[in-house]
Amino acid sequence: QLQASGGGLVQAGGSLTLSCTAPGRIYSSAVMAWFRQPPGKEREFVALIRWSTGRSSYGGSVKGRFTISKDGASTVILQMNSLRSEDSAVYYCARGTQWTELPSAYASWGQGTLVTVSS
Repeated sequence: QLQASGGGLVQAGGSLTLSCTAPGRIYSSAVMAWFRQPPGKEREFVALIRWSTGRSSYGGSVKGRFTISKDGASTVILQMNSLRSEDSAVYYCARGTQWTELPSAYASWGQGTLVTVSS
């Protein structure tokens, strides 16, 4: 069970750091990802990272503002800068093995953490 944390209320232009911790070591074959789901909308891809290489990829709306990274053997971080009101959503972390933006490909999910950006 992945455990996501770090959500909260922040003003537009501000920053927030989300963490996602796995119950044990994340294997090198894993791909860790962040998705988000705004109210009334579908879940959308935010970022992913291949654990073995650290290679990452981002959704178009967050590129240049968000950074996904590893922290130790079992935690993935999402650093969010220059936040906008449209970034408000429940953020989910997920673990899979495929390099993909499709939520259906990820087998394990965290419980979600709410990010609210006030304008």
